[in-house]
Amino acid sequence: MKKVAVITGASRGIGHAIALKYAETGYDLAICCRSEKNALERTAREVRSFGVQCLTFTGDMGSFSKAEQFFALILKTYGHIDVLINNAGISYVGLLQEMSPDDWNQVISSNLNSVFHCSRLVIPSMLARKSGKILSISSIWGETGASMEVAYSASKGGVNAFTKALAKELAPSNIQVNAIACGVIDTSMNNFLNDEEKARLIEEIPAGRMGTCEEVAELVYQINQKNDYLTGQVITFDGGFI
Repeated sequence: MKKVAVITGASRGIGHAIALKYAETGYDLAICCRSEKNALERTAREVRSFGVQCLTFTGDMGSFSKAEQFFALILKTYGHIDVLINNAGISYVGLLQEMSPDDWNQVISSNLNSVFHCSRLVIPSMLARKSGKILSISSIWGETGASMEVAYSASKGGVNAFTKALAKELAPSNIQVNAIACGVIDTSMNNFLNDEEKARLIEEIPAGRMGTCEEVAELVYQINQKNDYLTGQVITFDGGFI
């Protein structure tokens, strides 16, 4: 029986790179995104070129009903789930005093509620087999906080605490729960910065550059391979930034 990996937010960026990494190593996939259906289908075509199956779903994992539909479809198609990668998320840059409650709720829903929804829905399948890996893509701002990114920082801090707590809950069942706190990764999420601002930011990174999506994907895969004693960890991946 082939192993199955579920990756949220897989239409572009880090999620896209993770999907290709798992496809390359022979996993069947289930991938989703909130709204970019055409981009998600492009990812799926790339995934299938490795000779594996790929199920797609368009819907917001911040909505429990949408998440239920997605996971019901996955289990109907594959019957089990080995790996869940919680990658879906959005950013918001601006002063907190100018942020609307709707914008706040959207960030928390996309970045934190989605992790709860997907983890809750995958756990029964993993418990039945006494095996599974749950990994969430977090951020260094969840550890240190970022000016003008209060909601984003709060959501990722929540992901970090969620990871540590759930790991303790699931460790007796041989299910590992970890997170990667990414630093500055070269994705479209940084497009709000102009070239000069990006250059100044890179000057602050000891490694002298942004990380790549492919590097994050490689780390995700390595963490989830034969590391059954590694759980409850938030692993910083930032080129020495903090």
